[in-house]
This record gives sequence, structure tokens and C-alpha cells, in this order.
Amino acid sequence: MSSLDAYANAKLAQIEAAKRRRVLAQTAREDGVWVSRGGRRLLSFSCNDYLSLAQHAAVKAAAIAAIDRYGAGAGASRLVTGNHPLYAELETRLARLKGTEGACVFGSGYLANTGIVPALVGEGDLLLVDELAHSCLWAGARLSRADVVTFRHNDVAHAAAILSAERGRHGRALIVTDHVFSMDGDVAPLAELAVLARANDTWLMSDDAHGIGVVAADAHGVDLQMGTLSKALGSYGGYLCASRAVIDLMETRARTLIYSTALPPASVAAAIAALDVLAADPGLGRKPLEKAQRFTRLLNLPLAQSPIVPIVLGDEGATLEASARLEAEGFLVTAIRPPTVPAGTARLRLAFAAAHLDEEIERLARVMRKNILQI
Repeated sequence: MSSLDAYANAKLAQIEAAKRRRVLAQTAREDGVWVSRGGRRLLSFSCNDYLSLAQHAAVKAAAIAAIDRYGAGAGASRLVTGNHPLYAELETRLARLKGTEGACVFGSGYLANTGIVPALVGEGDLLLVDELAHSCLWAGARLSRADVVTFRHNDVAHAAAILSAERGRHGRALIVTDHVFSMDGDVAPLAELAVLARANDTWLMSDDAHGIGVVAADAHGVDLQMGTLSKALGSYGGYLCASRAVIDLMETRARTLIYSTALPPASVAAAIAALDVLAADPGLGRKPLEKAQRFTRLLNLPLAQSPIVPIVLGDEGATLEASARLEAEGFLVTAIRPPTVPAGTARLRLAFAAAHLDEEIERLARVMRKNILQI
């Protein structure tokens, strides 16, 4: 056995003992909410395809048509092969949706955040990050080489205290936060953060990956509106909506845009079609939150602020067992464990979709009450 294999096996054994090992489970999505796994059909409450647009006939048709016309891949980065006409249409639509002068599409949300932040701040600058911000925001923060300071989750007063103490010693300053937090489902106080940022000559960036299409954002004063095409829009890719000057800067300085192959034409066309579906049916985007709030009311939980509802159980082993009990009842609800969430906060993370039937939500609540929460 090589030293590399020995290290890997020892590390895996350590992770296994802590009940934190992850294993890829072969799973086939049948439609928006049903999946096949291990020879069984399960109702999924684990998917971020909140509007089931990945399975929408018009979205799939647009992707197929783009492959037929433009091929399966992009061939190189956008700056090398040229900017595909579909990109111009998608970016125009995203900018219009977010009320900004321009937009820039990246290869993924992770690539967006690891490219945007280092393009704007660096050594000698100040970066304030919500303690529960997504992993890719933290990755971008560390790549920037700015002085990174954590503020308590959604605590505007704490962020203000940090700026009061630190702002004068730094050049540029940037606050970064999720809009909808992916593991807790709560929503950032963007309006208050925007006021704070303006008062301290500081920029504000929000990650709207889990909000676009399903949770409205008060983005007035948010300088950088980032998000993804891979959740409620059912496609793949990331984006930034901002002023024209900022977008122009991204196109020439964001390394994850410059040095990454462009999205396949099918992904861009699918996202455009998804925006068409949303525009034609404004009520569709309200349904996931309505479903989540129905569930929280049934269990007397805090009213959901987004389609994401966490059931925090704490212990990793207990959370895995709870997930297995739900699977035995026909539900797919993934156990989320550290380091994805802080130690001691392992949880079941439920994601509600427009296609979930009320009777199935009621059945899930009954099973959860009896087998998990024991209330």
C-alpha cells in the first residue's frame, strides 16, 4: 500500500468513526419530486429544483434545440471562442429581472463566488462575511487575500461594530452574505445591511442561489447580486448582476470566467426558457414557500421563510437514523452533517417544491411527528 492510500484509508476511518462519511447513492430523478433509489420509488424533499423546471417540457425542448443547432459543448472560454449569442440574451434577461445595468454568467455558482470576490478586494482591504455564508463565499474570501472578519449570523449590529473598529484601517471594504441561507432557510436582513454599507463606504454582495424565482429580495442598495441557474431555474451555471462598470471588470479580471470553459449551449438555452416559464406564470414561484409554511404550521415549527426547513437533531448518528426511517416510509430527506453545518447541529434538511402535493406534505408531517420528533 502506498503512503497516499494509507493516508486516505486512515482519514476515511476517522471520518467514518465520527459518522461523517459521505457516500454517493445511485439515484435517478423521474420527474420534479420523485426519484428511484435502490429499487424503490421515493418522494424527494432534498432537491433544490424548487419549481421542477429541470423537467419542464419547454425547458427540455430549448436545451435539445440548442444542442441540435450549436452542439454539446462550448469548446473554450468565452474570451477565447467568442461570446455565444445565447449568452447575450440570458444576461440581458437576468439584468432585467434583477434591475441592474448588466449581468455576467459564470460556469457555476461556486466559480462565480470564487471569481467575483478576489476581483474586487485584495491585500489591505476588509471583507466581512456572515458566519453561516455558503462555502463558496468563504472560498472566494480566502482567495482574495483581504483581511477577513466574521460577523455573527444576520447580526447587523455586530457587523456595524466591526466596521466601526476596522474600516478606517483598510482600503476597500465588502460585506458578503447569502440572501437565503442554504442550510437554515432563513433570510438575510439585506435592507439593513445595505444602509450599514452605504454609511461606511462599503460594498454589499448577496448570494441569491436559493432565492431567485422563489423568495423575493429587497435588493435596493445591494451592489452585487449573485446567484445560480441550477436551483429554481432548473439549469446550470452562476451569474452576477451589477452595474455595467462592474460587469465589464468581471469580464476582464474574474479568473474563474477567463480560465474556465463556457457553459454548454443547452444550459444557457434552458435557463432562458425557465425565465420564460416564470414570466408566464408569476404564481408558480410562490408555491414552494407556501408548501414549506404549510409543513411548519402542521408541526408548530417557526414559520418557514423560504422553501428550506431544517430539523436540527444535533447528533450525527441520530440524524442518519432519522433519514433512514424516513426513507423506509418512502421519503428522501438527506442527513446534513458537519462540516457542512456547525458541530452539534446535524440536521434533516427539507426542501419543498411547487409539485409537492398537500396530502404528501401532511403524510410527511405525520411520519415526522411520530417517528422523528415524537410529539
